[in-house]
Amino acid sequence: MRRLPLRRLVTLATLTALGAATLGSTAACGGDSDGTGGSSGPVTLRLGYFPNITHAPAVVGVEKGIFAEKLGADVKLDPKTFNAGPAAIEAVFSGALDATYIGPNPTVNAFSKSKGEAVRVISGAASGGVALVVKPGITGAQDLKGKKIATPQLGNTQDVAIRYWLKQQGLTTTKEGGGDVKIVPQENAQTVETFNSGAIDGAWVPEPFVSRLVNAGGKVLVDERDLWPDKKFVITNLLVSTKFLKAHPDVVQKLVDGQVAANEFVNTKPDEAQQAISDAIGKITGKPLDLKLIKQAWPTLEFTNDPISSSLKAGLDHAVEVKLTDPVDLKGLYDLTYLNNALKAQGKPEVVQP
Repeated sequence: MRRLPLRRLVTLATLTALGAATLGSTAACGGDSDGTGGSSGPVTLRLGYFPNITHAPAVVGVEKGIFAEKLGADVKLDPKTFNAGPAAIEAVFSGALDATYIGPNPTVNAFSKSKGEAVRVISGAASGGVALVVKPGITGAQDLKGKKIATPQLGNTQDVAIRYWLKQQGLTTTKEGGGDVKIVPQENAQTVETFNSGAIDGAWVPEPFVSRLVNAGGKVLVDERDLWPDKKFVITNLLVSTKFLKAHPDVVQKLVDGQVAANEFVNTKPDEAQQAISDAIGKITGKPLDLKLIKQAWPTLEFTNDPISSSLKAGLDHAVEVKLTDPVDLKGLYDLTYLNNALKAQGKPEVVQP
């Protein structure tokens, strides 16, 4: 049986305007982000992220100038937005991107495809923000028999999560949409419409789609935080190409300093951060994300510098158990040296190297 590679969830299909158009761009004239050295000009750091709530540290870090300040005059920040994890990873592989905020599944996929050579996780960014929302008449797992439940993509983070959870409840699923519960992969942007029309009975999705479905009359049956130790699981981490890391460790340190500072801003000034996210998405897409929706979704997320490596490994194990991928040796994936340098400088507890 052919097994599917892990893929990154499609988080906000309607909230991107760049991505593919930016993949072909290169470092600014005089830059040195290819790691070859020899240029007297400033280094260009091409940083990827998604314009959505689960990437709040990245969105705020760019919008409020936090990264630019930490990187300094000798580094040119070239931010690029993406809609899906596979596109961002392809940009890293092609040399069009030096670092990116991204979810756990494309992180594992990139590490596996490159045989542990191409990427390293250098920081966490966010935890939580995912739930199973269902029609009001569904009160437990057994009520899901014969029902149709949407996920963002076959084999993606949420798709793995619901299949594993259903298996724990004694319910079956198949990749073809059969079994006790019919799993229907679809774009998140379609989910509210199909939920309202009755084409699906629920969805295991990230924010802000959880809040949108609740506002459409649904109820949260499973808050994924309740399935993890201390209610923590990685939804976004910061990844860098090893080529850039080896060529410019000083720039990577400044980038992580910026990540830590951005998370500090997000956590201590939530109102300003929420407004910055709405404004930034408006600039990118022409339509700001509703501030009320951001505020509704906010409490389900925790913005943390800890990449919560144990949850990434557990998520991989779950995908193997539901036969959506093969085992992957994750040794060497994390390099938290730069994160711990930044935390130590601020007198904060260091993160244990996995």
